[in-house]
Amino acid sequence: MDLPIQIISTDFDGTLHADHETPPVPLRLQELIGDLQRRGAKWVINTGRDLTSLMEGLGRARLSIEPDWLVTVEREIYFREGSRYFPLQPWNGDCERAHRELFKAVEKDLPRLFQWVNGRFHASVYSDAYSPFCLIAGNNTDADDIEAHLIDYCESVPNLTVVRNDVYARFSHTAYSKGTALAEITRQLGLTREAVFAAGDHFNDLPMLLDEHACWLVAPANAITPVKEAVWREGGYVSDRHWGHGVADGLEAAMKEAGLL
Repeated sequence: MDLPIQIISTDFDGTLHADHETPPVPLRLQELIGDLQRRGAKWVINTGRDLTSLMEGLGRARLSIEPDWLVTVEREIYFREGSRYFPLQPWNGDCERAHRELFKAVEKDLPRLFQWVNGRFHASVYSDAYSPFCLIAGNNTDADDIEAHLIDYCESVPNLTVVRNDVYARFSHTAYSKGTALAEITRQLGLTREAVFAAGDHFNDLPMLLDEHACWLVAPANAITPVKEAVWREGGYVSDRHWGHGVADGLEAAMKEAGLL
């Protein structure tokens, strides 16, 4: 009989990992993921961090387990061979080209968008290697207002969307998200969504917290209300405990339901 849970996809900050906790990833969660890995499951960290930042965070966390796959900046995919991670091709190359072409279409409007934000809010707007428009708002209320304006703008540019996490946001391509990246990993492994577990806590996790991408969905107690509502709506598990402790609760419940505990 095939292992019922073969992919464990977890967001990093606020879901798997909490900086102020000791250890930052609960030992119980590490043990549950490790148990599934020993049975053949693959662990995916699905994050908005870039690769360098994620590797630094993993190094400081001193985990007893290692992720098999990484999704970084909500779209790039890496797989592990030995102690190294390698970019998945042609996915990453196609992703880079799609974003480069898309961002050419918004280049002419960037000064106007920057000016609109700077004239109304205390916020930082800038460009980086992953997006020509990045935002750090002063608070979540301002982030809500700016996001609404950006969403209106995106309607005028095919395939353009806003990816948001707390007070942070950036432009991205609609075809590349935590959800589509998870679906690609699932395809690469020759599996279906019935074998996938996914956990997240914030706006940028919503694309992977869908029944079309995962059978078991989990949100910890610290997840924002839209994430909890999405998980409830899809019949998932919302824990009354925070961060990795809540994810451990959800993973244990899924393993019991699947007959693995």
